Amino acid sequence: MTVAYVVEQLDTVTLSAASLVDGMDLMSPFVWREGDLYRMMVRGVPNPLGPHDPTGIIARGESRDGLAFTMDPGLAIVPGPGSEDLGGCEDPTVVLTEDHRYLVYYTGVDAARAQGSLILASGQDLTRLVKQDVALKAPPGEGNIKEATLAQTAAGDWRLFYEYAANGASRIGMAGGPSEIGPWTTLPDPFAIREDSWDNWHLSTGPIWAAPGCDPVMFYNGATHDARWRIGWISFSPDYTRITGRGLEPLLVPPPPLRRDATDIAFAAATVAEGDSIALYYSLEDRMLRRALIGRYRR
Repeated sequence: MTVAYVVEQLDTVTLSAASLVDGMDLMSPFVWREGDLYRMMVRGVPNPLGPHDPTGIIARGESRDGLAFTMDPGLAIVPGPGSEDLGGCEDPTVVLTEDHRYLVYYTGVDAARAQGSLILASGQDLTRLVKQDVALKAPPGEGNIKEATLAQTAAGDWRLFYEYAANGASRIGMAGGPSEIGPWTTLPDPFAIREDSWDNWHLSTGPIWAAPGCDPVMFYNGATHDARWRIGWISFSPDYTRITGRGLEPLLVPPPPLRRDATDIAFAAATVAEGDSIALYYSLEDRMLRRALIGRYRR
């Protein structure tokens, strides 16, 4: 059986102006459904970024249509007071537990902006999240661990995918745990770069789409040596031990930038069911938000 993922519609995602991230560069839009509402957590970055500005703050909002989001007046996660994220808060990923508790994994950048680690915040209410602990951190001098993606296996245990730095490049790592809060044990990397392809140098995690009767698929981020990031797909067996498919070409390629100095990047962040389609939320140029509706076809 051959599986194809096809982009069928592209839409702009907007945030209300009355927001603490208004005028900032926007990225990492994590969107999920709760009843009739779409909820979002998103990273805002000051532009220009000053030497003492945080590399990110995380805002929250909601929408009726999944495209126009009304942002809350407060922020969901801000740097500090601990040193692990005093330099910035980035890349939120939300898991809603069975007892309706929010778990938010995010990247914390230390005060020196020298290292990133995965931090867990949680709470019954998105307006009162409490930072719990550093969930995963690289040894000193070994770069960043960031961009969490979580998935539950068919057996009920969990996988935590993350981006890490190795030899001047980004790679995707994986850890396993008995629950969505770990404890996490490092496992072999789930997949590698392809030397002769568009993802021949950098890899970074993207959201995982899982539906009954289908292999789970990650819409991952890949790039060449000059960091031209594109979005592709790769599927796994239900226990995440085998690769069952991988797209030959990128699924999403950014359009030509409007400014010559713009970043050439499309970066996936979240998936949501939208009728028979998969709604993929992503950022362009590290500053604006988009949604792609993707069809899945089998033959």
